[in-house]
This record gives sequence, C-alpha cells and structure tokens, in this order.
Amino acid sequence: MMSELIYSVNEVNTLIKDMLDSDVRLMKIFIRGELSNYKIYPSGHHYFTLKDSDATLKAVMFRREADRLRFKPENGMKVIALGRITVFPRDGQYQLYCSGLTPDGVGDLHVAYEQLKEKLFK
Repeated sequence: MMSELIYSVNEVNTLIKDMLDSDVRLMKIFIRGELSNYKIYPSGHHYFTLKDSDATLKAVMFRREADRLRFKPENGMKVIALGRITVFPRDGQYQLYCSGLTPDGVGDLHVAYEQLKEKLFK
C-alpha cells in the first residue's frame, strides 16, 4: 500500500474547517446577496441561501441571533449578511454562520414598518 498518510473523510473535513476558521478574512465577513429558500425551523433556527447572478452560498442563522432581527426576512429580499464562513464537518459543506441581516438599500425599521402596514391592511 501507499506510504503516504491516509485521512478519513472526517479528518479531511475537520482539516478544511480548521483552515477556514483560522482565516481572519472569513471570521467576520459582510456578504451582499438575495435571500432564497428561506425557512424557519421549529428550533427557531433560520436556514437560507444567499445568491447573486453568479453563485449561491448556504447560510444558517441560529435562534439567538434570529430573535434579534428587526424585520421579517423574505425570499427575494436583497440583504447584507454578517457572519463567518465555516464547515460543518459531518456534512463537509461550507456555509455562512450568520449573526446579522440588514436589508440592502432600505433600513430595517422601514422594512419592519412596511411589513406591519401590509399585514394590518390585508
């Protein structure tokens, strides 16, 4: 057999996670994109995809952060997301662990006001 070191899948995923987690550019990153596949699970965690015309990026916002949102994120909404890029070793996929979302171009209070107004007049 080969004399080279042979890694398990988990070891490779953990190695990649460690590399991403040590890159300061990815520890606190702002990303502009459009929300799609937005889903809130019973746990309170929000899962979504950020996309632009050329690419997509999976994201999760855990309940603690999601509870601080001042507007209701919706599919098709353009946003700026703040978070860190990391890998969940079990799945081997990198994603944005989102700690904040703001509407892109309009303040979040204005969006919340417009959403409430729309809800009241339905």
